[in-house]
Amino acid sequence: MTPTDAWPPPRPDAPLAVLVSGGLDSAVLLAEAAWAYPAVVPVYVRVGMLWEDAERAHLDRFLAAVRTPALRPLVELAQPAADLYGGHWSVTGTDVPSATAAHDADFLPGRNVLLFAKPLLWCHLHGVPELATAPLGTNPFPDATPAFYDGLAAVVARGMNLPPVRVLRPYAKLTKTDVLRRGLRFPLEFTFSCVRPAGHVPCGECIKCGERQAGFRAAGVPDPTRYATEGDRCSR
Repeated sequence: MTPTDAWPPPRPDAPLAVLVSGGLDSAVLLAEAAWAYPAVVPVYVRVGMLWEDAERAHLDRFLAAVRTPALRPLVELAQPAADLYGGHWSVTGTDVPSATAAHDADFLPGRNVLLFAKPLLWCHLHGVPELATAPLGTNPFPDATPAFYDGLAAVVARGMNLPPVRVLRPYAKLTKTDVLRRGLRFPLEFTFSCVRPAGHVPCGECIKCGERQAGFRAAGVPDPTRYATEGDRCSR
């Protein structure tokens, strides 16, 4: 799917897997798909990052709130990377990028290699021809390009001796504000965007909280999120 293709498609007739994190973008993508496709499988990959328990708790609430007959039970796949990342801030919580950090300060090395390898294999093994993901047009990272997604899907397909799973990126020309406005009919209060939560509560000060706050402000929509530290909500 190119960014110009209709989303959701008018009459899809095959199942779809959606890579979800519990964040605004993937949550809205999943909810839109669940009203269009005959079967939608949410897929969550647990890598070992410090925010994942909080993320999963929010995701479970969101899935319960947007339940449709097409929505299948969540598939969780484990792809541990703590041994690879070592003392990285995403594992230790030390020196987490703040809301005023540079746009690309939250880069995670090889993130999408870890997040997509197993879901693509899962799709092959379960006969699911498409996997949807929600990178935005503002994503600055090299592993969020059409060449990356198509190339990785082709490599996995060669390993399976099967045609590639198609990776859909329907939000690839949108901003977070665009996606937020698309998702206003969904329970966005159950979504989660934080890389330094206090328990299961978003911190309100990290780079992901800053992106979330800025998106709500730009859309002119009240932010329903309860943050651990309210304070000043800085836009990057």
